[in-house]
Amino acid sequence: MSGPARDAAELAAVQPLQPAERSRWRGLALPVAAVALWWALSAADLVNSALLVSPGKVLATAIDQVASGRLWRALGASLAREATGFVIGTVLGLLLGALLGLSTLANRIVGPSFNTFKQISLFAWIPLISVWFGLGDVAKVVFLSLAALVPVVVNTCDGIRTTPPALLEVARVYGYTRWQTVTQVVLPSALPSIFTGVYLALIYSWLATIGAEYLLVAGRGIGNTLIEGSEHFQMDLVIFGMFVIGLVGWSMNAAARAIERRLARWTGRA
Repeated sequence: MSGPARDAAELAAVQPLQPAERSRWRGLALPVAAVALWWALSAADLVNSALLVSPGKVLATAIDQVASGRLWRALGASLAREATGFVIGTVLGLLLGALLGLSTLANRIVGPSFNTFKQISLFAWIPLISVWFGLGDVAKVVFLSLAALVPVVVNTCDGIRTTPPALLEVARVYGYTRWQTVTQVVLPSALPSIFTGVYLALIYSWLATIGAEYLLVAGRGIGNTLIEGSEHFQMDLVIFGMFVIGLVGWSMNAAARAIERRLARWTGRA
């Protein structure tokens, strides 16, 4: 390597991290400190071991769950329910949100009822759903669909109804038809808000998956893993299940944010 190139490489090696890189590493400080404190407390026997098991025991449980396939069966069942409820709720939410946003008449007729509906706590539907659909997968998918429906409807309707008047005026000047105005002006303008609704639906449906499995206990799922650990007082299994739930939620959030950034670049080029 030549002298200037070697000097540049050495300078890059000692150059401090950029702000974004430092921020990313700083985010690990709290989890690492929490795990270190957890390890120290369990090693020193300062907390009842039945209530706070050691990280080593949780790791052993994780290895057993993975090797035996129990984790994949439970997680697969939960993700299948989540995906089904998310798709159903999102599709219905897009249709209803578009109807409320584009039609003043529909908004006057359906809007008040929907505004009342969305004020009802999601978990308040559990007794009714369990009576109508039982405790199986159908009931859980209905529950998850409700969780995904509301944010998609709200954000789709708001995105459409807040289209800048200047854009609508340009469409009118150019003689756009109603269909051209909707497809080429209104929907592209509302796309960020619509994606926000879909993103919230993805997160809410995953959170609702755990709640549905915990309250509608029939079947298999990662929520049932928590129940099993709690009933048998296996705190290692409970903590492992919580780690899995958090990791899956984090992965969904990261994937959604990556898609959002790609979508923003695409709409910017368009």
